[in-house]
Amino acid sequence: MTVNQLALAAAFAASAAGVAGVAVAAAPRGFTVEDMVAMDRAGTPVVSPDGKRIVYTVRSTDVAKNKGHTDLYLVDLASANPAPQRLTADAASSTDPEWSGKGDAIYFLSTRSGSAQVWRLPLQGTRAGEPVRVTDLPLDVDNFRVSPTGERIALSMAVFRDCADLACTRARMEARSKDKASGMVYDRLFVRHWDTWADGRNAVLYSAPLDASGKVSGAPVSLSGTLDGDVPSKPFGDREEYRFSPDGKTVVFSVRIAGKTEAWSTNFDLYTVPAAGGQAPRNLTADNPAWDTKGTFSPDGRTLAYLAMARPGFEADRYQVMLLDLASGKKRKLAADWDRSAGNLQWTQDGKALVVDAEDVGQHRLFSIDVASGKVTALTGKGSIGGYDVRAGTIAFTQANLQSGAQLYAMTPGGTGAKPLTALNKERLADVRWGESEQFSFAGANGDTVHGYVMKPWNYEPGKKYPIAFLVHGGPQGSFGNGWSYRWNPQTYAGAGYAAVFIDFHGSTGYGQKFTDAISGDWGGKPLEDLQKGLAAAVAKYPWLDRANACALGASYGGYMMNWIQGNWPDGFKCIVNHDGVFDTRGMAFSTEEQWFTDWENGGSYFAVPQNYETFNPVLHVAKWKTPMLVVQGDLDFRIPTAQGLSAFTALQRKGIESKLLVFPDENHWVLKPANSLLWHHTVIGWLDQHLKQQ
Repeated sequence: MTVNQLALAAAFAASAAGVAGVAVAAAPRGFTVEDMVAMDRAGTPVVSPDGKRIVYTVRSTDVAKNKGHTDLYLVDLASANPAPQRLTADAASSTDPEWSGKGDAIYFLSTRSGSAQVWRLPLQGTRAGEPVRVTDLPLDVDNFRVSPTGERIALSMAVFRDCADLACTRARMEARSKDKASGMVYDRLFVRHWDTWADGRNAVLYSAPLDASGKVSGAPVSLSGTLDGDVPSKPFGDREEYRFSPDGKTVVFSVRIAGKTEAWSTNFDLYTVPAAGGQAPRNLTADNPAWDTKGTFSPDGRTLAYLAMARPGFEADRYQVMLLDLASGKKRKLAADWDRSAGNLQWTQDGKALVVDAEDVGQHRLFSIDVASGKVTALTGKGSIGGYDVRAGTIAFTQANLQSGAQLYAMTPGGTGAKPLTALNKERLADVRWGESEQFSFAGANGDTVHGYVMKPWNYEPGKKYPIAFLVHGGPQGSFGNGWSYRWNPQTYAGAGYAAVFIDFHGSTGYGQKFTDAISGDWGGKPLEDLQKGLAAAVAKYPWLDRANACALGASYGGYMMNWIQGNWPDGFKCIVNHDGVFDTRGMAFSTEEQWFTDWENGGSYFAVPQNYETFNPVLHVAKWKTPMLVVQGDLDFRIPTAQGLSAFTALQRKGIESKLLVFPDENHWVLKPANSLLWHHTVIGWLDQHLKQQ
């Protein structure tokens, strides 16, 4: 009987038993792609000023409508049994919540009026009133922050910087939509970025006054418009890149000046500007030609903490925590010897410590750093932290692991009393038997210790062997650790009856900067050796792994590695899945949008050091290709453009190698739409079934 037949039989048995008044537990089953797509997803929590309430988002998925929907939820920590309370239930999504300074309302973004505007939800304790629109602007608000004093709001909108007002940008966009000519003329790079062609607009930071009722009471004034750059940055920047000072009078933000060099520069700087505008922004970090970002004021407003990289042009350099004395201008490194790269940072209420998150040996943890001594203390253990917020004696955070999507937790800044506040998807997945996972280590390239994970299939039985899904992460400076993903999730393979193996090879993050640096200039060297030795070590340690029946899968750099494996480990696998992978490093160098990436990874531009690009170029080894391959490509992927996937498929077809091509015209570097995710997973797992199970 198949897994689906077992589930149907269990459902029928439960229904029949219910009629007879007997409760029957559903038979255990594996986790499916349908399960994953339908899961509710917890978003970043925000703690109230008094530390007693937490607002957060939950994204649900309407598979029939092929889209997600997001609502606001509240947890009252003062309650004897804190339980999530839904605050919004409108047709339009409600996102990006932020508390008012008094804690008597929640501001959020919504399109319920027809465009993305800021709304205010009044609260009496935990009881919500009717939402009131705060902004009524001619353009969409992309993100915002409310000042701690409640006197002003900062917000970012996409505008033509040569326009005198917001209405001008709207009029120009409307006129352009009616123009029968569709051509665009460019005179500098970033003509397209991630999945969008440039249309001449910049993300500009504004501020506006709020009246006593919390509504905008005057025209927005530009804070960053004199600078040629985006605030926040594109494509993934958010309001973490700008903040108010505690007194609400100053705003700090990070920006990269564009000009002609933006496409190959990582030089972000921190600027301050009066919150009411009227003055040019002042550069605080002009002395550092690398990345400076995420400035946040200490509670007394005297010190600015921020993150800084040291090497220009390297997007995966270590983020060092920095402290800037705003009166004297003196800067110092905090925990300089702590060999981890911080992701975000927030002050504790007393100003004595910073709470940061960082990857750490296959986990993603929260840490506290003492400002006086630089001592680093881990606040969380195994698992992966998502968003978090620190306020008035409370740290709220989401945490996931290989057996669970993100759940909401709260604890004190001392790292004590952590308790779960949500149990999302518990009932929906009550009958799922999860694939058990275990971390292991081995001697990799250069004899260095390398870590990886194995995961058993859901239907594991001692004494049996199981086919292997060998997953290779992207980045390449990334990690497949103890977390949860809605794209590359080993539980979907465990649920389909596969064992999963995934290695954090040289270049992975969370093992020290030297280990991360090791992949640059060596894409096909140490990483391939680690993958080979890691799979061999796993097979030797776990006898239930069937080495003779294995397929390799990867996306982005992982997709590059699939193309590299084809020519340099040609007898390693029975099949390969290559998603948005680099096929020709020369073509990649001249077509990818973020030029700093290929420049750094190869020690310069292609025209300067062509030999570096050719050393590990998969296209040079196509003559040795022979393994069946599924190629997947998003046509809106401008990071690794479509020609790379088409070229790999062309090579396979010309050589007569069994191959398929799956193209998504409406997806970028990721597959995001629910229906497309279902198609992607079923196509990929079907490819594995075809080569590993049909024998």
